[in-house]
Amino acid sequence: MLRRIAAGTLVGLALVLVSGCNRGPAQSARAAGTDVPVTSQVVEPTAWSDTLLALGTARARESITVTAKVSEIIEKVHFESGQQVAAGAPLVTLRGQAQEAALSQAQATFAEADQLYRRQRELAQQRLVSSATLDSQKAIRDAAEARVAEMQSDIGDRRVRAPFAGMLGIRQVSPGSLVTPTTAIATLDDIERMHVDFQVPEAEFAAMDVGNRVDATSVAWPGRTFEGRVSTIDARIDPLSRAVTVRADFDNRDHALRPGMLLEVRLFRPERQALVIPEIAVVQVGRESFVYTLKPDSTVERVDVVTGARRAGAVEITRGLSSGDRIVVDGTGKLRPGLKVAASEVQPIKAPEPEALPLPGVEGNAG
Repeated sequence: MLRRIAAGTLVGLALVLVSGCNRGPAQSARAAGTDVPVTSQVVEPTAWSDTLLALGTARARESITVTAKVSEIIEKVHFESGQQVAAGAPLVTLRGQAQEAALSQAQATFAEADQLYRRQRELAQQRLVSSATLDSQKAIRDAAEARVAEMQSDIGDRRVRAPFAGMLGIRQVSPGSLVTPTTAIATLDDIERMHVDFQVPEAEFAAMDVGNRVDATSVAWPGRTFEGRVSTIDARIDPLSRAVTVRADFDNRDHALRPGMLLEVRLFRPERQALVIPEIAVVQVGRESFVYTLKPDSTVERVDVVTGARRAGAVEITRGLSSGDRIVVDGTGKLRPGLKVAASEVQPIKAPEPEALPLPGVEGNAG
């Protein structure tokens, strides 16, 4: 009999110990008559911005394929492949002996006609020549002068010059080659500054503006980021893709970027003030999201919220909270509405650096 009583007592003690071990912190705190320990923070507005990700194509600020205006044999080439040239620098000289001879003839004809006109003008002042004769000679003189200008222009067409400063591509011709207006002599690109064109969906049109910051990276330069600004937003939206073309300008004094490069572009949206809280403070149950707020009497209350963008452990709250609200950050799993807590304060979260979000509905954007 004594053995049975002792065995029953031991079993009772074991059940009590197991029951105490299975209690959670909240149950233990309530059982002990103390408040549940949590951490909290005051919700404050902070600067928040995010970015859009796209693929863009680099283009030179000015870019042409150098060609001749006339068909002729090349007499001299004045450049080498990859050379940097100034505006107006001679590139190619074409043969023009016939044009030089024609110019000399035209200049002689003009000199004779001009001399005869001057003589008749003197005679006309003495009323020895009629006005009609003087006018006829003036027309002959003017026609001869126009012929000289025409031949000078024709000779000028045989000297191909750089229309702007830039870098030449690979030379495609040699002295003695016959060129026509469709023959490519070389490419010429002004790459001191570069354009990068990319597409943004119509839904993001309102979030863009001239001057927005743009970052770009290239597989050709691992670890390097190029910084630019939006310079132009196309006046039209493509009715097929429902996207608008955006152009950003990049400084390229070291010529690291070249026309045709594929770049990964991050378009920074304008910075705005937002309510940002730690992601762990938001409780997700099905499709519902809520947080616990602290009331003046240290009890908690459930508040439904609508979340926005998330990144790096932070989440934007678009509806449900106001500036100055005090929320529970850590310890939400042991709470229920009306429970009294002992909250220790933590500093409000700062918005982390924006991350690139892929553009929905735009495949490739390789421009």
